[in-house]
Amino acid sequence: MKEISLLKSQLLNGDYAQRLAHLYCCNADQTAQQAQRYVAVLDGLEQTFGSHTYAKLFSAPGRTEIGGNHTDHQHGRVLAGSVNIDMIAAVSTNDKAQLRVQSEGYDLCVIDLADLSARKEEENTTMSLLRGTCKAFAERGAALSGLDVYISSNVPKGSGVSSSAAFEVLIGTILNEIFMGENKVSAIEIAQIGQWAENVYFGKPCGLMDQMASSVGNIITIDFADPAKPIVQPVEVDFAKAGLALCILDSGADHADLTDEYAAVPNECKAAASVCGADVLRNVPFETFLTKIPEIRRQHGDRAVLRAFHFYADNDRVPQQVSALQQGDFDTFLRLVTESGNSSWELLQNVIPAGYKTHQEVAVALAVAKEALHGKGAVRVHGGGFAGTIQAFVPVEMLDTFKAATEAVLGAGKCHVLSIRPEGGVAL
Repeated sequence: MKEISLLKSQLLNGDYAQRLAHLYCCNADQTAQQAQRYVAVLDGLEQTFGSHTYAKLFSAPGRTEIGGNHTDHQHGRVLAGSVNIDMIAAVSTNDKAQLRVQSEGYDLCVIDLADLSARKEEENTTMSLLRGTCKAFAERGAALSGLDVYISSNVPKGSGVSSSAAFEVLIGTILNEIFMGENKVSAIEIAQIGQWAENVYFGKPCGLMDQMASSVGNIITIDFADPAKPIVQPVEVDFAKAGLALCILDSGADHADLTDEYAAVPNECKAAASVCGADVLRNVPFETFLTKIPEIRRQHGDRAVLRAFHFYADNDRVPQQVSALQQGDFDTFLRLVTESGNSSWELLQNVIPAGYKTHQEVAVALAVAKEALHGKGAVRVHGGGFAGTIQAFVPVEMLDTFKAATEAVLGAGKCHVLSIRPEGGVAL
């Protein structure tokens, strides 16, 4: 940790300009706003918890899913990347044996480090994620002691860019850096800890892609055939050099109350797999699945069958996308993105929550974006779906008109032009 006064001085004097330029994908002379964000969390730390002498700064990025929609929880393949929006934190110590976390705009969370057992009443709350992450690090030998954490974020909550994964990775990175010493865990294990906390303490049966993309960083393809030992490979690609802008469009719908919709996707896929004698679809040969369709329909209904069809097709698309990117074949890549989006809507059915008639924001966002692209680029539902965001690859020469056309319907500031961030969760 550094003296807070020194940290502020170095940030404002440009000593961190090159580091910030690297994280936020810009020139060093464009980093003043980012530096001010870090100064602000240092101020927030002391305004919330009182005077501190020393602090440390951390960052964890949001993520974008590029290929493999809802394939990770079936031990499938994904293609994902970290992006240049993030959660940042200023961290210092306290003598109270408590983890005290203040996220800007939210209630203060206080965890007693002597009691890290899961609590049913904390499910679906930030407290559960904090307690679960602390428990995981304690089990790995971390001698936890009191910390004060002040967090600020420009990752929109409920947006599909995965603010929850960024939060989990941020807390994991903080605990890893401060308490693990020479026994630090890997970025992959930080992601696994985040998933475990979300599954066991928060009560959401999520996959591992979101946390992995935020923790590892850059563009990666991941094979979850053995989820305990996922195979992670970097994919070198520069969308800007290919003449493509990566856009995330906020549909205006919040997915905070849609946990049951998200849970139904892995549950129905696993139900289909169980009829075939396996725990997940990755362990079921496609030919076996085809022979079992009548039985799956009888036991679990037609939607489980359609969602399984989506898994097999999208899982096969991921290595095709990786190959296309590696060969610089962006026409094929864009075609595959479009196919994935169509499959998500038609088979996976994660665009409109069941029974929704008046509110179909993601569907409207997709229709508006497709119209604005006039058959160029590609657009698809992004991440978990049902609410949040969609993703578009837009030819740079169309970016201004695309942004204007989509924001005319979705609202000003709803089209975010992002870059792939070269690092995941880090201490500044």
